[in-house]
Amino acid sequence: MKIKRKKASYQEVLKMPRAKHFNPRKPSFLFSTIVRLLAIGDLTRTKFTYTTERAELLKQGPCLILMNHSSFIDLQMISKIMYPQRYNIVCTSDGFVGKKWLMRLLGCIPTKKFVTDLTLIKDINYALKKGTHVLMYPEAYSFDGCATPLPQKMGALIKLLKVPVVTVITKGAFAYDPLYNCLQKRNVKTSAHVKGLFTKEEVQSLSAEELSKRLEEQFTFDNFKWQQQEGVKIKEPFRADGLHRILYKCPHCNSEGKMEGKGVNLTCSACGKVYTLTEEGFMKAVDGKTEFTHIPDWYNWERANVKQEILKGEYLLDTEVDITMMVNYKGVYDIGKGHLIHNERGFTLTGANGELNYSQPPLASYSLYADYYWYEIGDVICIGNNDCLYYCFPQKQGVVSKTRMATEELFKLNKHSK
Repeated sequence: MKIKRKKASYQEVLKMPRAKHFNPRKPSFLFSTIVRLLAIGDLTRTKFTYTTERAELLKQGPCLILMNHSSFIDLQMISKIMYPQRYNIVCTSDGFVGKKWLMRLLGCIPTKKFVTDLTLIKDINYALKKGTHVLMYPEAYSFDGCATPLPQKMGALIKLLKVPVVTVITKGAFAYDPLYNCLQKRNVKTSAHVKGLFTKEEVQSLSAEELSKRLEEQFTFDNFKWQQQEGVKIKEPFRADGLHRILYKCPHCNSEGKMEGKGVNLTCSACGKVYTLTEEGFMKAVDGKTEFTHIPDWYNWERANVKQEILKGEYLLDTEVDITMMVNYKGVYDIGKGHLIHNERGFTLTGANGELNYSQPPLASYSLYADYYWYEIGDVICIGNNDCLYYCFPQKQGVVSKTRMATEELFKLNKHSK
């Protein structure tokens, strides 16, 4: 999938009208049916099945549906699970660019990821009161196949909405099409478990803290461990393509940005060490010691290193970037090159011959909108506010994952000290 892009100057973009707010529209039954039919091919190939638990809540009135986010097939899964019932979908605002009419017919509700958006709460409440379910992906895309942090006030949101909550947790979706693997699909079975988590009465009786705790328990998973335990073999010869996006630091020589995932191997160009991603989902050194057999363990080791850099005052992202801006749904606008710095004070983005100077403090968000191969353009770091979003494409390799981890760790450290 691609996005409508145009070239413009920074000043031209600043003068453009902003997107107008609109109330969510009830999804078109015709377009919901088209989505359901288009999903048949991928769901058949992956032999998709699902199980239910207290799913009768979906027939008792509008519900808040919370689903984990592993790949694009998530949307196809939910189309089968829910059809013919209709539901609004909370999605990133860039999904509306160039196709606002279509997204509205599909019942989509735009939001700016990891930007405080009180309008979103009003939109969700509006859709629920109109009698339509609302589907929301509360976590970010999983990079390493494990759960990502949930918004801290999900319990409070659930209390505010006063409707039943249903969770949909998938298996196999990440293995089928992991974000790091350059949109190359694998031969993997997929499934989902649909669970009525809270009735309306339980939402009223439980505290916001207890609701959050129980929700976090549902959003606890490890897709690589699932693959290993289930004996799922991924035999595709490209299974390690792009793996350096998440495993950017060599555990043998500690070099960063020197890893390359290609074919079935991950190679460090600094020390020459080679690791193979096995068909069963384990990492194995071709020669010598295997420091981490489990990819999430390697990823968590990188996170621990990032945290230590922050505590020592050594963490720094300093890179040239290509900048694309978004202020409305007519297009995204390439404004040229700039410079992005991320340290203990947060983000600083400069460019446009000195006209652009945007700063974002660590407490602005608990995580970061970061993506791989965003709309087939490149790996991206997105910062901004309700007025404007800046999509930054770093020229340094392997910094997107590290920057998201650093953003999360800086938020936790600053919140704790505050």
